[in-house]
This record gives sequence, structure tokens and C-alpha cells, in this order.
Amino acid sequence: MISKLPLFVLLFYTACFSQNYVLDSIPEDVRRLIDFEANKLENVENAPTFQKFFKKLDNIYEGKQEKLHIFHIGGSHIQADFYSNKLRTYFHNMNDSSMGQRGFVFPYHLAHTNNPLSYRVSANRDLWTGYRCSVTKDSITWGMSGITAAFRESMDTIYIKANHKNKTKKPYQFDALKIFYNTWKDDYRLRFLDSTLVLKDTIDQKHFYKKYYFNRKVDSIAIEIQVKDSTQLDPEFLLMGLELENPHLKGIEYTTLGVNGASFPWLNRSIYLERQLSMYHPDLFIISIGTNDAYKKVEDFDPEKFRFYYKSFIQMIQRINPDCAILLTVPNDDYYRRRYPNKNTAIQQEIIGELAQEYNMAVWDLYKIMGGLGSSHKWYKKHLMIRDRIHFTQLGYSIKGDLLMEALVKAWAQSTRRDENQLLNHFKHLNE
Repeated sequence: MISKLPLFVLLFYTACFSQNYVLDSIPEDVRRLIDFEANKLENVENAPTFQKFFKKLDNIYEGKQEKLHIFHIGGSHIQADFYSNKLRTYFHNMNDSSMGQRGFVFPYHLAHTNNPLSYRVSANRDLWTGYRCSVTKDSITWGMSGITAAFRESMDTIYIKANHKNKTKKPYQFDALKIFYNTWKDDYRLRFLDSTLVLKDTIDQKHFYKKYYFNRKVDSIAIEIQVKDSTQLDPEFLLMGLELENPHLKGIEYTTLGVNGASFPWLNRSIYLERQLSMYHPDLFIISIGTNDAYKKVEDFDPEKFRFYYKSFIQMIQRINPDCAILLTVPNDDYYRRRYPNKNTAIQQEIIGELAQEYNMAVWDLYKIMGGLGSSHKWYKKHLMIRDRIHFTQLGYSIKGDLLMEALVKAWAQSTRRDENQLLNHFKHLNE
């Protein structure tokens, strides 16, 4: 199982992640690695929910005031938020009315793991302990983030910055904040260092969060957390996520839920995943789970178990959001233990395609786009993947983001009968 990003990746991404469209500028020998004909949303014409999604997206493109929400769930690729943040930035820079709220984020730094670059949550991390649903020895309460940061000390201060190294033309601001935590306990007091900011607060015991309403928009805040009774034995504050809200803002919201090492069985350990997801009604749900499910010897991979878990996850999304468009993504090619081309991904490719037909959903087949079995070694030789042949380099993630954006644009143009090249050129030139 892939439990964490390699140290090389974390060091490599200390520089700000590039946002420019790169597909037109990559060398020809790199272009030959990519099957551009395969870069499309397969079966989208048989997925009626996408018509509604593309209609709303098209309205926002025309400058109309409308809300649209995208959820994207996965493992280490999504936790790092490299290519998904590139998509988010494309959408938020689309025009003056396309930028929605920043929304749900997780303070990965407090859980002692890598945090996306676009926002920052900091505190004295020595006082916090991280627990991931994908780690066998970890056992705690998890919500929809699949990761929890636990605080059991007397006092600390949490600093939240909505903008860090993001590439949006406008900064994110928020005038309400949800803090997801173990609301069934009342061991700690939360106090905003700016005492003039909070108008009121409410608590939701069903979904485990406390919501604070502000009297103005901010882009950063500081919150002191302090135990109420210093004599209490075993106090505990389980931080399961934050939501930076700007509820009156229209536009596109792009939420990522990523956990290093996540697979379908591990996500099942998040007992409040469905309950918290039921709060939201996204227009598009992108499933990018599977790499860790298949990261094992061929004889140890159970295709029918993978199919069962995948179907159960699809049914869970449909149960709480029956009108949501769902995009299934085939994992990228990889090598098992850096030595063996992973044949399990081809089996996953077939299963995911069959599920898309069964449930009338779309598929983005990155495995095929890359070149199929063994292609990750070719990508590695061209410096598009790192040595593990699982994770990508900066250029590789940038290409991955552009490929998915291009596939979405093609399907969007087909659905709304817009000119595909005109749409694509709009995004290509956003950062010039």
C-alpha cells in the first residue's frame, strides 16, 4: 500500500505550482507518450446527469450568477492537490463570476502529513497527533476527510490562511467558518483572537461541526484552543476538517477529499463519511480511487472485491445525491515496488468501464491515455514521473491537470454545441 508521498515529492513541490497550460508547449517526444485520441470522457453521451452539469457550467461561463459544486475524492494525488488545484484555478479564473467559495479543507499539517500549497493551517504540530483511515494501526473517529488531527494538550493557537501559494486572480475570503470535530465532547474552549469578529455561533450535533458567523469577510484568522478544566483526565479534541464559507457567493466550488494511501476498504473505516457528505449536493463527483486497491501482487488482487467496493461507493453517492453527475477515473499506470509493471490496473480499467455502462456514468481513462501497461516507466524516463513510477513530477501533474481539463471541455462543447476550440482557447489564455 502507498501510505505517503515520497520525500522527494515533498521537497520538489516547495516551489509554487505552475498554472500555465502546458500541453501545447511540451516537446514532441513527450507528446508521443500521450494518446490524445483517448483523452475524452467515455460514455458521457449516455450519462444524462452530465447534461445538467454542463448546462450550469455553461451559464457561469456566460457570466450568469449560479452556484456549481464539484467534489473530487482520492488518495495521495488528491491529498497533495496538485492537478486538482490546477482544475480549480482554471474554473475560478474563468471569468468575474466563476469564483466560488474555498469551502472544505483539512489541516494536514496538524496531522503530520503534506498539506496542499494553496492554503495553510498552522499550529504547534508537536502538540497534535494525526490519524489516517489508511493506516492499519490508527484507530479513531473519522469523518468525510478520512483523516483526523487530535489535540490532547492544554492550549494552542491555530492560524488559518485561505490563501498561500494559490494562482487565483482574486484571493479567497470567507465570512463564516465550520469547524468539524467531536461535538459529543465539550472538553475545550475555542476563542477567536480577534474578539470583534464573531457575530454568533451554532452547533450541529448530527454532522459534528460548529459554525461561526462573522461580521465581515476575512482571508485569515487565529483561534485559541484551551482545555476548560485543567484537572480533567484525558481531554480530547478531534479536528476532522474546516469549511471556509462565503455562502452568498455564487460561482464554482471545487472540494477535494484526499488521504495518502486511501482505498475503498480503508475509506469504509470513516464511519461518518456518508453522514457528512449528505450535507452537500454537488453537481459533479469525481472518483479517483483505485491505485492503492491494486498496489499488490497479481495473485493478491481480488477483482470482484474491488467491483463490490466500487459499486457500494457509487450507490452511496447516488443515495444522497441522485441527480449528481459522477465521473469515474481509471488510475494511472504504475510499478509495484518499482520493479514490476502493475497488471492489476488493466483489470480495474475493465471493471470501471463496465460500471460506467451499468450506471450510465462517464469515465476518464488515464491508464489508456498514458499508454497502458508499463507506460509509467516511459513517463519516468521523460521526467514526468518520479522514481516510484506512481507519483508525478511537477510537469507530469501539470500535464495530467491539462488533460482532464481538455477532456471536460470537449464533453462540455459537445453537450452545449459550443465550439470546442473556442472554449479550450479561453482556458489556454487565462494566465497570459
